[in-house]
Amino acid sequence: MKELVEKINAEIEAFKTNAALQVTKGNKAAGTRARKNALELTKLMKEFRKVSVEASK
Repeated sequence: MKELVEKINAEIEAFKTNAALQVTKGNKAAGTRARKNALELTKLMKEFRKVSVEASK
């Protein structure tokens, strides 16, 4: 579970960086990367939910 949380934190940081580049500098490639990070975050969060529920049982 610790590894999963580290992956989530890394994706969040990557998303924040790419989103900021898109917003501040209008970097279209950074926007694409940010959207990809958002999709990966969705997958990781679903996995976290499964692991968390199993751990609480």
